Amino acid sequence: MQNSDVEDTIFPSNYSIIAGDKLIDLSTPLVMGIVNVTPDSFYSGSRSESVNEILTRVNDMLNNGASILDIGGYSSRPGATDISIEDEIARIQPAINAISKEFPDAIISIDTFRSEVAKTAIEEGAHIINDISGFGIDPEIADVAGYYGVPYILMHIQGTPQNMQKNVEYNNLFGDISKYFSKKIKILESKGVKDIILDPGFGFSKTIDQNYELLDCLEHFRFLERPILAGLSRKSMIYKKLGITPEESLEGTIALNKIALLKGAKILRVHDVMEAVELIVR
Repeated sequence: MQNSDVEDTIFPSNYSIIAGDKLIDLSTPLVMGIVNVTPDSFYSGSRSESVNEILTRVNDMLNNGASILDIGGYSSRPGATDISIEDEIARIQPAINAISKEFPDAIISIDTFRSEVAKTAIEEGAHIINDISGFGIDPEIADVAGYYGVPYILMHIQGTPQNMQKNVEYNNLFGDISKYFSKKIKILESKGVKDIILDPGFGFSKTIDQNYELLDCLEHFRFLERPILAGLSRKSMIYKKLGITPEESLEGTIALNKIALLKGAKILRVHDVMEAVELIVR
C-alpha cells in the first residue's frame, strides 16, 4: 500500500487533535501501541508488569513508529475479573510516571473507564482518555476529560466487560451505533470536550459476524466528522474465525488493519507496532 492510497481517499484528511502541548496530525493514519500493565490480558505478548518490562516495551514501540502509547491496568477481555479502583491505580501510576520521565515526548493514552483512574493518569502525565464504556459505567469520566481538556476516545459497548457478550441485540447495527455516538458526542461537547475520537468497539457487545458487518460499513461513520480508531489487533473475531490462538493472529490482524485503513480509520490500536506502521508507510 502506498502512503497516498491512505491519504487520497473520499474521507476527510484534515483531522487533528491536541494532546498536551502537541498538535497531532491525523491526515496520515497513526499507530497506537498497546501496553497492558495487567497479568491477565487476552494476548500474553502484551502483558508488562515490572517497570523495566514496561520501559523496554515502550522503547521498542517508539523506535518502531508508535505515535501514541495506550496504557491499561484493567483487562477488558470478555468475562475479565473485576478489580478495585485502588488496584488499577497501583498498576498504571508507576507505569505512566516512569514513561513520562524516560520518554518525555511520548503521547500517552490511559485505557480506563473510571474517572479517578483517568484523573490520576493525567496528573502523572497522560494526554488522552481511552474509555471503553463511553462514560456509561462512570459518567464522571466525561467531566474529567472536559476539565483537563484532553482528547477522549469514545467507544461503543453495551453493558460491562463482565456481561457485554450477553448484550449483542441490535435493531440495526450501524444505525444503533450511530445513534449511540451522536447522543454521546453532544454530551461530551456540552462538557467542553473538543477532540473526540470514535471507536466502534470491535469485540465488545458483538458477535463474530457482527464484527465483520461493522468492519464492512466502517466508512459510513464519516458522517459524524470525527476520526475513527480501529482496535482489531489479535481479537477473537480473527482467531476464533480461523481456529487459531491470539499468538497466531498477526497475519489476520494485518489483513483487517489494511481494510480498516482503506475504509478511513485514522488510528490503528495494535499490539504489533512495526507491522502496522509498515501498512501505512509502504
